[in-house]
Amino acid sequence: MEETEAPQRLHLVMGGRVKDPRTLEFQDPESIHVVGVFSDYDSAVEAWRGNAQRTVDDAEMKYVVVHLHRLLTPDA
Repeated sequence: MEETEAPQRLHLVMGGRVKDPRTLEFQDPESIHVVGVFSDYDSAVEAWRGNAQRTVDDAEMKYVVVHLHRLLTPDA
């Protein structure tokens, strides 16, 4: 049997203080905390969850998972 490798799907986890908790407009984009780039969604969610839970009491802090693979190859 031949093993097939799944295509790499990069995800970025980042966060920072937002102007309004209902939006994704950051107060100071230059100070966004980049948690890292992850090669699969599950790892990205784990990193996102850890950071989001750490700042749960601060409504103005928001962390997100960005699907880089969708930006890099939108037709895929």
